[in-house]
Amino acid sequence: MKNIAVIGATGLLGKPVTHQLIADGFNVTVITRNVKKAKTIFPNAPVLYGDLADKASLIKALQGQEIVYLNLHINPSVGCKDFIPETDGLMNFLEVAHQVGIKRIAYLSSMVKDYQCESLFKWWVFDAKFKAVQLIKGAGLPYTIFVSTSFMENFTKDGGFMNANNLNMVGKSNVKLYWISATDYAKQVSKSFELLTDENREYFIQGPQSHTTEEALNIFRKHYHLKKLNIVKIPALGLFLMSRFSSKLNYAYRLLKAKNNYDEKFKAQFTWDELGKPTESIEAFTLRIQNQKQS
Repeated sequence: MKNIAVIGATGLLGKPVTHQLIADGFNVTVITRNVKKAKTIFPNAPVLYGDLADKASLIKALQGQEIVYLNLHINPSVGCKDFIPETDGLMNFLEVAHQVGIKRIAYLSSMVKDYQCESLFKWWVFDAKFKAVQLIKGAGLPYTIFVSTSFMENFTKDGGFMNANNLNMVGKSNVKLYWISATDYAKQVSKSFELLTDENREYFIQGPQSHTTEEALNIFRKHYHLKKLNIVKIPALGLFLMSRFSSKLNYAYRLLKAKNNYDEKFKAQFTWDELGKPTESIEAFTLRIQNQKQS
């Protein structure tokens, strides 16, 4: 199967996956609400308008596609009663997928949602992510679900750790995470589409080394030379108090609380055996992104 449609291609993690698929020779079609932006990022790929809230647009955009890779996210500013791409949008997509003959669905999920199963922590965002997995597994179509750890790209993304000259860390990092770069992840996604036909797969996506958030940020800071960075520790209680007045801060507080406490176990050996072992360390990632910015 060579025809792959990507929904969510312009996002932080969707871009490297889409570029890798194109580089590896797949016939990639980008389906997006922002056609102009996508054409700028992917000038050599077909870009079609499609909206998960509009089934008619999906029917038109998905004609002739075999695989669909879904890179969805929940906007921090929305509430549980709003339109949610990972539940409402996914149900629309699955209905259309049957109509147009999609042969495989791939979806990026998250390991940290499982913190809700191991504690008294309860959050509607994690409920939505659990429901998304259930919907895909129950859709009657071959699926690939990638269950990811934390991505190194969060060190520099808008709304991530870096803010001006600071690397902001909220609360105490109690656990080690198997940080992975989106570049390594993209290679694994592409490899899965070379291997799989009608099998169902659930792959755990983890990097080669584990570090607490504080350890990871210190490694990044040590090797980042474009500007001097300081690690700023923000008390979790302070963010909690502010989160009562902002949906975005409430989202950040809950997500960071889960990440700071979810006891992530190594589960990626099967993924490495089938799709290849990731190789990029935080140091190598930091040097690479600096070289890209300077070139």
